[in-house]
Order: sequence, then structure tokens, then C-alpha cells
Amino acid sequence: MDKITSLDKFRVPIGNQEIELQQLDYVAGGMPFLRVRIREHSRFTIFDIDPMTAERWGRLMADWGSSHKGET
Repeated sequence: MDKITSLDKFRVPIGNQEIELQQLDYVAGGMPFLRVRIREHSRFTIFDIDPMTAERWGRLMADWGSSHKGET
């Protein structure tokens, strides 16, 4: 059975969506994936992201967040 490890879980202040980040390790081996689960009421959106994509996405999100501090 594949191994899923929860890394973090939080709610978005505006919209109240629940976001969970998980590490996904396949029993067959290979690279791990970052699973992003977004729950909005009864609907789920799930992305399984490779390490290179996660790094790029994370860097862009961190840069954007830093450039808009104090605007909340």
C-alpha cells in the first residue's frame, strides 16, 4: 500500500477552504510526490506534484506573499 504522510493542514481565512499538504510515497518506488488537497464544502481538488514543480510553485507563492505583506 502506498504511504501518505500529512505535512500540514489549515483553513484559508477568506473562503474557508481546507488545504492539506501530504507526502505521497509509492510502494513501487520512484520519486515522492507532494499531494495538495483542497476541500471546499463536499468538493475536493487534488494535485500530485513532482519535486521540481513543487519547488517552482512554492518559490513563486512565497515571493508573491512577501511582496504583498501588510495588504490584508
